[in-house]
Amino acid sequence: MEAHHATAVATELGLDAGRLADLRGRLQHAIVNGPLPSIQVALARHGKLVFFETFGKANASTRYNIFSCTKPLVASAIWHLMGQGLLDITQRVGRYIPLFSERGKQDITVEQVLCHTSGFPHAALDAPAWWTRQGRLDKMREWTLDWVPGSQMEYHSLSAHWVLAELIEAITGEDYRIYLQARVIDPLGLGSLHLGLPPEKQKNIAAVELVGTPPSPQEVRELFGREIRLPDLAQQSLLMFNKPEVRQLGVPGGGAIGTAADLALFYQALMYNPDGLWRPDVLADATGRVRVDYADAITGAPANRGLGVVIAGSGKYLSHRGMGTTVSPRAFGHPGAGGQVAWGDPQSGISFCLLTGGIDANLLRSAHLCAAVSNRAGVCALPVPTA
Repeated sequence: MEAHHATAVATELGLDAGRLADLRGRLQHAIVNGPLPSIQVALARHGKLVFFETFGKANASTRYNIFSCTKPLVASAIWHLMGQGLLDITQRVGRYIPLFSERGKQDITVEQVLCHTSGFPHAALDAPAWWTRQGRLDKMREWTLDWVPGSQMEYHSLSAHWVLAELIEAITGEDYRIYLQARVIDPLGLGSLHLGLPPEKQKNIAAVELVGTPPSPQEVRELFGREIRLPDLAQQSLLMFNKPEVRQLGVPGGGAIGTAADLALFYQALMYNPDGLWRPDVLADATGRVRVDYADAITGAPANRGLGVVIAGSGKYLSHRGMGTTVSPRAFGHPGAGGQVAWGDPQSGISFCLLTGGIDANLLRSAHLCAAVSNRAGVCALPVPTA
């Protein structure tokens, strides 16, 4: 987006051009002084894209693996099913996927799967099982529980969303990728966003790169005030998302490909629901009601999980939820590996997305960047004039 056009649109939509410039400056600083090969960001308001820029070794047409920012996208297809009366999330998963109930999983509800309280956070599903629907079902059948469903919250990085994908297929008879594209992505006109992309359409995707070095124990203690074991995100397994066959598979917990503009406009749709794509009461409940406030196993902060999203809330733990501290309590979104994040704030009308082309081994540095740019994005709306 050219600077003069962005300024005109910003003025039209009640955004502060100076604060947008501050946001741009912080991103330029990150590229010049940090290890990331590229960064792409977008900010939208009132259904329109205002700010969309790419920094580093990439351009505006570059697409990124959005990692766990994929999760609300898949959840939005579940909300679509709920609105049609085809899925009751209070029901047990086994009602829709009978094989899933085996090995002690018979009492898990769909709601628990959406909220990361279902008790199988580390259940494995990878190659070769994930290449076919039957392979995935057979693997789910073997899963066992790590703890009693509903008794705690622990992030299910990939396992839960394989279940959501199978729910879509079991209920509709359609491939989960096709259903999501036809019912959500295409109606919203998000042309660069895909979950499951054939090799011939995989041009101009930023490669996942592992960069940086892990934080020192002292850095961790200074931030958290205690010893804490950070998750190892800078691992070789994330490089699998560079493989054409994995991009084509469309891993539902983290495999979507798109631009920051796609995600910023997706969150505009979640806030304004154009053409009634979702049933309003279902959408409002999914993105606006905290269903899970168990403490996060890593940070100790209440998880503030909605139905497939994180809700910002308020108080001393706001900064732990990935959207910075300048958003309103009603803001909702989701982070992704590498310090990525996408969120929408119904109070200001702003939606924002940060995508990175590198996975920084220093999780504190990537979290700091995410917070710094989210904070700048969150204050871009001009105050409402008073009479």
